[in-house]
Amino acid sequence: MLDLAFSVLLAALPAAILLAWFRRQDRARPEPVGLLGRSVLYGFLATVPAAALELLLLRFGPSGPRLLAAAFDAFVVAGLVEEGVKYFFVRRYLLGRPEFDERMDGILYAACVSLGFAFAENILYGYADRTVLFFRSFTAVPMHAAVSGILGYWIGRAKIEGGRAAAESASSDRAPRALRGLWEAAFLHGAYDFFLFTRSAWALMAVPVLLAAILRLLFLVADAKRRDRKGLEEEPKLY
Repeated sequence: MLDLAFSVLLAALPAAILLAWFRRQDRARPEPVGLLGRSVLYGFLATVPAAALELLLLRFGPSGPRLLAAAFDAFVVAGLVEEGVKYFFVRRYLLGRPEFDERMDGILYAACVSLGFAFAENILYGYADRTVLFFRSFTAVPMHAAVSGILGYWIGRAKIEGGRAAAESASSDRAPRALRGLWEAAFLHGAYDFFLFTRSAWALMAVPVLLAAILRLLFLVADAKRRDRKGLEEEPKLY
C-alpha cells in the first residue's frame, strides 16, 4: 500500500509543479483555488470518455501501411479525441463561469484540465514502473499542458473578445478562434505521438515537437497577459 501511495505521489508531482507555474502566470487576478481544483478533477474524469472513444476508433482504424496506421492513431485517436474531450469539458463546465474573465484564464483552466488528464494517464501507464513515470514527467505531462494551454488561449480570446454568445455560436465570426485552438492543439499532440508511434529513430523528432509546443505556449501566455493588461478587444492576428 505504501508503495502504491508513493507511485501515485510521483504521478501527481509533475502535474502539481506545472500547475503552480500556470497559476503564477495568472497572479495579477488569481482564480479561486476551489475552481482550479475542480478543473483538475474534470481532466481526471475526461479520461473516461476519451478512453471509450479511443477504443471505439481503434476498432475501425486503418490496417494498411504502418505509417498510415501510426498517423491515424496519433492525429485522430490520440490528438483529436483527447484534445476534443478537454475542449468539451472547458467549454461545458468552465467557459460560462463569471471567474473566467480574462484571456489568461482560458490558458489556466485548460491547463488544469490537461494536467488532471495527464495525472490519470500517469497512474494508468506508470504506476507499476517508476522509470515510465520519470520519463513522462519530462515528456508527456508537459506536452499535455503545452498543447492544452494553446487550446485555452484561443478559447479565452473567443470569450473575452466576442462574449459568451460569440464563443458558443457557430454563426459568430469569433467562434473560429475557439476551433482554431482545438485544431492547433490536436495537430501538435498528434505530431508528437506520430513520431513516437513510428517506433523507429524518427521517435527522437518528438522532442523538437515538444519544444515547439512549449515555445508556442510561452509566446501565447505573454500575448494573453499583454492583451489582458491593455484590455484590448482586437489586435492583429497571430500566425
